[in-house]
Amino acid sequence: MAVFPVDFSSDTQTRPSAAMRQAIANAEVGDEQKREDPSVNKLQEMVAELCGKEAALFLPTGTMCNLIAHFIHCRAGDEIILEASYHPVNFEGGGPAIHSRASLRLIDSPTGIFGPDDIVPMIRPNDAHMPRTRMVCVENTCNLRGGRVWSVAQVKAVTECAREYHLITHLDGARLMNAVVAAGVTARDYCEHFDSCWIDLSKGLGCPVGGVLAGTRSFIDEAWRAKHFFGGAMRQAGMLAAAGIFAFENNVERLADDHDKAKRLAVGLAELPGVSVDVDAVESNIVVFDIGGTGKTPKQILAALQPHGVRFSPLLEPTVLRAVSHLDIPDDGVDKALIALKKVLDS
Repeated sequence: MAVFPVDFSSDTQTRPSAAMRQAIANAEVGDEQKREDPSVNKLQEMVAELCGKEAALFLPTGTMCNLIAHFIHCRAGDEIILEASYHPVNFEGGGPAIHSRASLRLIDSPTGIFGPDDIVPMIRPNDAHMPRTRMVCVENTCNLRGGRVWSVAQVKAVTECAREYHLITHLDGARLMNAVVAAGVTARDYCEHFDSCWIDLSKGLGCPVGGVLAGTRSFIDEAWRAKHFFGGAMRQAGMLAAAGIFAFENNVERLADDHDKAKRLAVGLAELPGVSVDVDAVESNIVVFDIGGTGKTPKQILAALQPHGVRFSPLLEPTVLRAVSHLDIPDDGVDKALIALKKVLDS
């Protein structure tokens, strides 16, 4: 039994369903490093087709998807333009600096979404004293900014600007399928504008592990090599890939349920004294809310919620919490979370 029956801390808390576990148990397997695992091959072909790319590669983690993309696209001394809240900036252990020897040039946007007017001032002149601007990265949805969703028009404007300045483009699609469902478009509508992209399996799609990186065939050939020397070889990985296949076939449309729960939670949070949340900004499965007006700290609130079996997660700001809905949130989870939080705030 889950320690937190209502765990809004992250959509990484999902557990494989009984049907997904059966798909895992029945998976055909082989040596994926020899390109002989039929389940891995099928998953890679599915994602390549989904994203409109020539090829794709199954990797152990989404962080490795970003790591390999940065490593292939960048040279030592290069600079990557991205928004200040994005995953590689805060949660990848300095990966771009360690593995690609690249620095990060940060745009500060309250939504995580930016445009050509934000990019152009960040592009370095051709000067030996300065880093080389090499790459523009987009995160969709924008996690720490409350799961905000890029429109296809916004993506197109940014990538066209990048191409005008001969910059490489990469899409961090950790929650890309949430964006797809929220925007009512296809993954290809987003991905076709980028040189490389990836989709996470272990968040809203409900898989136990993994991400899939996609791009040109030559890019993925290089990614296979990087996968090996970064330690990502998994051998009979078809059991993990089978979960991804199941997820794409069964767990995409249901992401709309997660979005509905997040919106209902935001509406309820807005009614609690001392809690501040922008309900209109909740576009997918993430709710960011400020408890600064309650007189309690995030640490106090999180500790007091534990006996109720409810969990949120703290963010980088000192008074901000995050709630992420997912397939393991029960139907009454929103109500239980709101009731528990009200009791904690009233105590």
